[in-house]
Amino acid sequence: MSQLVLMMSVSLDGYFEGPDGDLGWQLVDDELHEHFNRRLAAMSGFLDGRVTYQLMADYWPTADQDPAATPPMIEFSRIWRDMPKTVFSRTLHHAGWNTTIARAVEPQAIAALKGRSASDLAVGGAVLAAELRRLDLIDEYSLYVHPVVLGRGRPLFPPSDTRTDLVLAETHTFESGVTMLRYLRH
Repeated sequence: MSQLVLMMSVSLDGYFEGPDGDLGWQLVDDELHEHFNRRLAAMSGFLDGRVTYQLMADYWPTADQDPAATPPMIEFSRIWRDMPKTVFSRTLHHAGWNTTIARAVEPQAIAALKGRSASDLAVGGAVLAAELRRLDLIDEYSLYVHPVVLGRGRPLFPPSDTRTDLVLAETHTFESGVTMLRYLRH
């Protein structure tokens, strides 16, 4: 059975987004982008919240046509376009690019999707991740800690009454100073 894998960039103080939605602090160079591409290309699908899906859909379908796109960006554009996607949204009425809309996070439906998937499924979006975590459905947490303290923004993990015990499975530090911490649910 496949696993649900949360892959998110965070600041040292735990924010996935800076003030006013700022993501410019993320140090995604070619090395890190190639790492993301290798991991994501091996997935069976992407599960995204509406905001994340719309951010991705606004850029990645045609990013490979951007003259400023780097080779890893061009590669990811193709990965994103071709990958089956499920977007969780109560308000979205149409989604292109090989995307299915789900109106709610239903544990039985997630289990069925995991059961029919040949490999892991990537989770994108903090709101979706919080709901999946609340339901204890995330199997792996791969956090990419960037060497910056933002001071404020949107925390990856909002306050919750749900405790999740994890086991450290892997660490890796990239040349940029970004450190991957890969945890498995205990």
